[in-house]
Amino acid sequence: MTSTTEPAPGQGRGEGREAPDEDGYGFPRPLWRGLARLPVPPPFSARTWRSPLRGRWLTSVFGLVLLIGLPIVIVTGFLSWLAYGPQFGQAIPADVGYLRPPPLEWPTSPSWLYRLTQGLHVGLGLVLVPVILAKLWSVVPKLFAWPPVRSPAQLLERISLLALVGGILFELVTGIMNIQYDYSFGFDFYTAHYWGAWVFLAGFVTHVLIKLPVLVRALRAGAPGRWLHDSAEQTVPEPPDDEAGHGLVATAPSAPTMSRRALIGTVAGGSALVAVLSIGRSVDPLRPLAFLSPRGRSYGTGPNEFQVNRTAFAAGIGPGVGDGYALVLTGGPAGEVRLDRAALAAMPQHTAVLPIACVEGWSTVRTWSGVRLRDLAAAAGVPAPANAFVASLERAGPFARVTLQGNQVLDPDSLLALRVGDADGGPMADLSLDHGFPARVIVPALPGVHNTKWVGSIDFRRA
Repeated sequence: MTSTTEPAPGQGRGEGREAPDEDGYGFPRPLWRGLARLPVPPPFSARTWRSPLRGRWLTSVFGLVLLIGLPIVIVTGFLSWLAYGPQFGQAIPADVGYLRPPPLEWPTSPSWLYRLTQGLHVGLGLVLVPVILAKLWSVVPKLFAWPPVRSPAQLLERISLLALVGGILFELVTGIMNIQYDYSFGFDFYTAHYWGAWVFLAGFVTHVLIKLPVLVRALRAGAPGRWLHDSAEQTVPEPPDDEAGHGLVATAPSAPTMSRRALIGTVAGGSALVAVLSIGRSVDPLRPLAFLSPRGRSYGTGPNEFQVNRTAFAAGIGPGVGDGYALVLTGGPAGEVRLDRAALAAMPQHTAVLPIACVEGWSTVRTWSGVRLRDLAAAAGVPAPANAFVASLERAGPFARVTLQGNQVLDPDSLLALRVGDADGGPMADLSLDHGFPARVIVPALPGVHNTKWVGSIDFRRA
């Protein structure tokens, strides 16, 4: 069936719309009925929202995309928190009460695990921004419906909407500001983002349970592409979906300026553009496309040309850090063991191709060369440590110290790296000062900030 025929009364231009069905009001009915009769200004008047595109089908299309994409963003976000080692109190926030998971070890295999999970969390989150905004636009009449509540059941739905809409906007805004290193909101990002995620999750789950049957029915009613194939000239409003003043379909629609197909295509194009502008932060050949990178697109020379989050200058590390440098190993029965950089270079060297990925979504792959952490543990007299406490020469900074799990210390590719090369195994070079010279930790699947730079000491701890 095409939509070129004249709409039925009440469908095309709002004529013949009936008064609100009083049976739609719950307890206390007189209150809701009285509120409904009050004259209200825009945006609470149903006649404010006049787009003929809005309706359950269009909203359900955007909702289906978010129903698939948002759970991935949610799960990968919590996986990122787990990767920070909450069992050592170094995930932020550290104290989450009853939400603390059982003790577990973050795996080191596959080595690209954190790169995948955090890349999906940030990258997919950005790609979904146009869809989220389009979904909010499509349901804006519901957000300003009058009266705002007509029954206890609808009160539950409105509360879930508050958590859903408020939560997702809070997560989007703070997440994007964090990527851009803008902390003008004045509170700790990690703590606020974590608890904001739980508020959003509560609203999301409740909303899905309430609206999933509506979504399924709306998509079936529009099949096969009933509303998608119309041109702008053929576009008419969907059939009324609810009582007057509470539905998505306009009561007094204006003439269409675009089709639903064009709107969906515009949103898809916006998501594709965001993807193109973001992917260069993780794919080195596409780095020139990363126009939104907050730190530019060039970070060093040769194999050291990859992302720098914290420079040596910001960390208070001077160019003379290598003079008289000695790594201090502790934890074994012999006490303190000191190794200068020449002694480290004389130990058996291991080379591994490993990614390094940041919570902000950027990542790269490099060839690293240095001493295995397990060889250093053996040199300290603790061949099978339960964990290791790594301290940077940096005196301050939120990530100047880290505790590594036993499996992270003993992984054959976990290194105290001295040199770095391109991903294809090209010529190696000493680490630059900004990348951690004289030595830095590199562990498979570990968040980038926990791959400590300018390592000064490692304490290998027994169980």
